[in-house]
Amino acid sequence: MTEKTLSASVIMTPSFQDADPMGVVYHGNYFRFFEEARRVMLDKIGYNYRAMEASGYMWPIIDVRVKYIKPIPFDLSVRVEAKLTEWENRLKVDYVIYNAESGVRLTKGYTMQVAVDMQSEEMCFASPKAFTDKLEIWHAQ
Repeated sequence: MTEKTLSASVIMTPSFQDADPMGVVYHGNYFRFFEEARRVMLDKIGYNYRAMEASGYMWPIIDVRVKYIKPIPFDLSVRVEAKLTEWENRLKVDYVIYNAESGVRLTKGYTMQVAVDMQSEEMCFASPKAFTDKLEIWHAQ
């Protein structure tokens, strides 16, 4: 039996405000697209940002990488996919952005987040039970 992989896919259409003077999405705005797919993915297990805060942990991004393969014009509909690939000691989420119509891959990247105890402000060396329990419940469904 193969284990389920937590993932999400969202369709987005960048607006004019997302573009640089050349009419393509400004490089810094790709992270907003990653964020939206990650938000939807974490909503699936009931561990959104409010739940993180309520559980006593914050999850800062400690590493991010993006590879710009093809430019994204400001009015092109894209599909942003997020997939959780590591979770025992940190969260690693891989992303791929596709042209929603043609399926052509436009961008790929990842983010890494670690849990930090909000009271002690100390980094956790393992993902807290508040997160892993939610993931285990989702896997069991």
